Amino acid sequence: MFYVYVLYSHVLQKYYVGSTEDLNKRIIQHNSGRGAFTSKGAPWILIVSLECETRQMAVKKELQIKKRGIKRYLQDNNLT
Repeated sequence: MFYVYVLYSHVLQKYYVGSTEDLNKRIIQHNSGRGAFTSKGAPWILIVSLECETRQMAVKKELQIKKRGIKRYLQDNNLT
C-alpha cells in the first residue's frame, strides 16, 4: 500500500504534499529535518492521507493535487 499525504506547518503557514510507502516513517523524517523544504517548517502536522494500491497511482494523485494547488484541493474536497 502507498500513501499520498498532506502536511501543514504552522511555522511556515504552508502545506506540503508527498507520497510514500511508509507514512509514519516519512512524517518522522520530515519532522527531523531530512528535507530541504520541510526542515524549515517542523513540526509538520498530518492533515490528510489517501491510500493507493500502487506507487504509480500515488504519484499520479500527488501530481494532481500539486497541479490543482494543495489548499484549493483540500477546500474542494472539504478536507480542511
